Amino acid sequence: MSLRAPALARCLSLCAFSLAGSAAALELPLPPLGDDVVGEIQVIKARYEDTFADIGTANDLGYLEMVAANPGVDAWLPGEGTDIVLPTRFILPPGPREGIVINLAEYRLYYFPKGRNVVYTYPLGIGREGWSSPVADARITAKTPNPGWYPPQSIRDEHAAEGDPLPSYVPPGPDNPLGPYKMALSVPGYLIHGSNKKFGIGMRVSHGCFRMLNNNVLELAEKVPVGTPVRIINEPYKFGVSNGKVYLEAHAPLGEEEGALLGDQHAAVANALIKRTDLSAQNLDWDVVREVVAAQDGLPIEIASPQDHVIQTQSSTL
Repeated sequence: MSLRAPALARCLSLCAFSLAGSAAALELPLPPLGDDVVGEIQVIKARYEDTFADIGTANDLGYLEMVAANPGVDAWLPGEGTDIVLPTRFILPPGPREGIVINLAEYRLYYFPKGRNVVYTYPLGIGREGWSSPVADARITAKTPNPGWYPPQSIRDEHAAEGDPLPSYVPPGPDNPLGPYKMALSVPGYLIHGSNKKFGIGMRVSHGCFRMLNNNVLELAEKVPVGTPVRIINEPYKFGVSNGKVYLEAHAPLGEEEGALLGDQHAAVANALIKRTDLSAQNLDWDVVREVVAAQDGLPIEIASPQDHVIQTQSSTL
């Protein structure tokens, strides 16, 4: 029997059940310092016409995170009455809770508004292979409603080679790939913007920019002032604590890390743990850790608690 299964069952037993339909934006109260887990997993019943793309759009979730959280379910025809897990519980990204934090590995943006004890989180489309989004420290330098688009020459050349030439300028409107709003970053050439496509949020689809659902980018633009710091990280493995229990959230590595040997993934997990000096005294169950890393389902899974009587330390080889 899978050692991860009981931890996952405990996780799902605490989730909220609801009917399929639109949900409010993911505004979540921040836990006290020392705790890192926000939100709760939800389970809905699929309707006949539902797809993962539709359900994700209605619940501020990306396509790939829906697929990861629901292994074995047909993404295009889940089926009437099928239980669908909404992965709306998150371990906060490591580092300061300030400004915008983008974690490429989970296709997700977190915004920590100054002076408020909440976090907003939204799914993102990020740079595809060959056009990877950067890991960097940046800031919002400008905000532009109803932007026009001047396609860079590199993108025009790519489209021309595919028999789909682009004009030198695309005016604002429903055909504009930037959607209804853009926010420029201090990293030259990169934007946070909306989209003229319904599909692709939560996937590697862009030429490096960060693509959002249009309702999400409008909401974020209203909240975020120019000058807001933007920290872009790539952390497929996040450790967190909630009520004294330790959790691990694992995502599929990106880019050059895709297809990495399991041993390399375990080394990456160990490196992520090293950064969390507050967890060094915990009795982690490394068998469960291995299964969470293998599953890569994006759900925070309990891997230790102070009440554990079976001591399994890092001396167990990953």
